[in-house]
This record gives sequence, C-alpha cells and structure tokens, in this order.
Amino acid sequence: MKIIEKVNSEIYSSSTIFVFVYCMDILTLILGSLLWFIIGVFIMRLLSLYEHKWVRNKAVQGSRSSILGEVYEKILPALPNFPYAPKDMVFIGKGCDYIIFDGLSEWALREIVFLELKSGKATLNKNEKAIQYLIDHRRVRFSEYRIDSIRNKE
Repeated sequence: MKIIEKVNSEIYSSSTIFVFVYCMDILTLILGSLLWFIIGVFIMRLLSLYEHKWVRNKAVQGSRSSILGEVYEKILPALPNFPYAPKDMVFIGKGCDYIIFDGLSEWALREIVFLELKSGKATLNKNEKAIQYLIDHRRVRFSEYRIDSIRNKE
C-alpha cells in the first residue's frame, strides 16, 4: 500500500508540476505577445506621425515650387537677358506657357516657338511631352475657321 501511495504521490506531484509549467509557458506566451503587440502599435504610431509630417512637408514644398514656377512664368519674360521680345509673346498657360512669334513686332517673323518655362528640377509632364513630340515631328498646321459661314447657312 505504501508503495502505491508513494507512486501515486509522485505521479500527482509530477503532473502538478507539469500543469504548472505548462500554464506558465502559456502565460509567458500571452504576456510576451501582448508586450510585442503594444511595442508594435507604439512603433507604428511613431512611424505614422513621422510619415504624416514628411507628407505634409513634401506637399508644402511642392506648393511652394508650383507658386514659384507661376511667378517665374510671369516675371521671366520681363527680365533684360530674356531672348524674346515680350511683344512677340502670347501667354497660353495650358499645354505650354507661351507661343512666341519671334520678330513679329518688328514685322520680320523669323519663327514660331512653343515655350515651356521650368525652374529647378522640374520636368515636362505627359501632356507637355506629347506637345513636344508633335511639334518635333512636324504635326503642326495652320487652320482658319470663318464664323460668317454659319450665318450664311441659316
């Protein structure tokens, strides 16, 4: 009997220890996961704040560049070393900034120039590149449309 009680108490105590260790492992796993989750949320919040500031600064910088570009478009032709006469320039603003009838104010038209003004590291956008391509490949023409032809048909 004593042997059976001794064996039962050893089994009982070892199973108790096993359950205790198993519970501690699960508790450690849960607390560790919770701790890493909290750390992850904290890091994501910090990154989100940093990214928000970066995006805002980038937007402000882009806005400044855009406004500065618009100012250059208006002021640059009035500067003394600008190669074209302001009288020969027609502001378009969409597709290209100016169409220049070089020499027209002197009654000696030399060429017609489509001018796009850029500053800094600015590059041509998709529409400006398309216009440049058509001009470079001589896909430009002159057309006349008479309004009086509409009145005559009525």
